[in-house]
Amino acid sequence: MADLKFLDALASTFESLPGVGKKTARRYAYHVIEKMTDEDVETFAKTLIETKNKVKHCPICGMLSTQEPCEICSSKLRDRSKIMVVKDTKDVLAIENMGEYVGLYHCLNGLISPMDGIGPDDLTINLLEKRLSNDVEEVILATSFTPSGETTVFGHVIVRQICTSSPFSLVVIYNFLSCTNALSCPKHSIIFLVIPSFDSVPFAAIYFSSLKW
Repeated sequence: MADLKFLDALASTFESLPGVGKKTARRYAYHVIEKMTDEDVETFAKTLIETKNKVKHCPICGMLSTQEPCEICSSKLRDRSKIMVVKDTKDVLAIENMGEYVGLYHCLNGLISPMDGIGPDDLTINLLEKRLSNDVEEVILATSFTPSGETTVFGHVIVRQICTSSPFSLVVIYNFLSCTNALSCPKHSIIFLVIPSFDSVPFAAIYFSSLKW
C-alpha cells in the first residue's frame, strides 16, 4: 500500500497538539481532506485565525480574555483584597464553575520546570509583584501537587518574593510534604491548608471554601 506522504505536512500540524499521536494526527488529516468540504475547511481555518487574534492575555492577571482588562479584573463585584495564584486560565475556569471564590486571580501561565527549560522569567511573577499593595490582604497559592508546582511556590521563587512586599496574609493550598519545605517569613501570617488526599486545585478549593473566606 502506498504511503500517503501528501498528508504528512497536515498530519504533522495536528501532531503538535497535546495528546495527539501519529495515528490520530494522520486520521485527522485524512478526515479534513476526504470528509470536509472546501467551505468547512475555510470556516475552520477562519475560526482558528479569528480566535487566535481576538483572545489575549489580560495585562493585569494574565488570564485569557477577549477584553483588556479581563472580565474578572474589570468587575466591581470581586473582592480585591484576595488574589488566588493559579497555573493558567483552565484553573480559573474550574474554580469559577464552583461559584464559591469571589476574589481576584493571577495566572502564572506555566510552572517552573528546569527540565523543560521553563524558569521564573518565563512566568508572570513580575506582574504579580506589581499587584501587591495595601489593598491586598491575602495571597492564595493554588498550584498543582506536582514537582513543578512545588518548585514554583516553595523553590525560593514566589514565597520569597512575596515576603519582601507589604505585609498581608499568605494562604498556601498545598499538601503536608510541601508545608515542611516552606520558607520562614516572620513578617507575615502564613497559613498552610493541609490537604494530603486531594490532588487537584478544584478539590482543594472546595475544601478551602468551607472555611468561609
